[in-house]
Amino acid sequence: MTDPRTRLIASMTVFGTLGIFVSLIPLPSALIVMVRAVVGTLFVGGVMLCKRQRPQADALKQNARLLLCSGVALGLNWTLLFEAYRHTTVAVATLCYYMAPVFLLLLSPIVLKEPMTRRKAACVACSLLGAALVSGAAGGGSVRGVALGLAAAALYCAIMLMNKKMQGLAPMETTFAQLCISALVITPYALLTSGLDMAQLGAALVQNAPMLLVVGLVHTGVAYALYFPSINVLPGQTVAVLSYIDPVLAVVLSALVLRQTITPPQILGALLLLGGTFVSEWKQGDT
Repeated sequence: MTDPRTRLIASMTVFGTLGIFVSLIPLPSALIVMVRAVVGTLFVGGVMLCKRQRPQADALKQNARLLLCSGVALGLNWTLLFEAYRHTTVAVATLCYYMAPVFLLLLSPIVLKEPMTRRKAACVACSLLGAALVSGAAGGGSVRGVALGLAAAALYCAIMLMNKKMQGLAPMETTFAQLCISALVITPYALLTSGLDMAQLGAALVQNAPMLLVVGLVHTGVAYALYFPSINVLPGQTVAVLSYIDPVLAVVLSALVLRQTITPPQILGALLLLGGTFVSEWKQGDT
């Protein structure tokens, strides 16, 4: 798979199935995040080793605080998102998670000193209306699941902002460091809060090993290995457009595979939310 566009489409397709797999694993969210972080770290580290790609010590030291904060945020982000899957549908949780670009737009004038244009303001208003419809304001829904999804989106927005401020690190190197920190932070938390003794924990991990390995190897290691080399060579607009494969596929699979219902107001909300973020990223003159 050498074409970067094909690699990006493949990675977005894999990301779009994450919620389905996580929903089918009967383990606490923190345990799933632990396995994902550990396996993902080993896989991404192995890929970098094969490519003889090593982060420079000076760059790691220069970005140490941002890497630490973003690594912790990554583990919390995944945990909140996986918990959202437990308390609402995969479609609603995923769409709430896609509020992250909207949060980024709102914070850009303050944090990144980027002007808030009228088009961006209109897109934010459109996305917020869409989020209200998706969350069930027009037809029921789990408040807790929605809140967890939005909290995960806020953390992802924070990660994006921190990544923009890092210097001297390639995306794959940044991700490896963040995964490693996330694994170190989430592992003791997951073990202490699982409510399982060592025998029960071992049996649970073995019993669910196939699904856990898919989430760790495929949805993290393979997907990231496909994603980052692609975004390094493709135009930003192409990356932005193809990224919408993830939420659209998640919504479709939520209905087809898990038989989770999505109401007409929520469908309208999804169109407004994703449409608002899409238009905000579209630059004049792009085709």
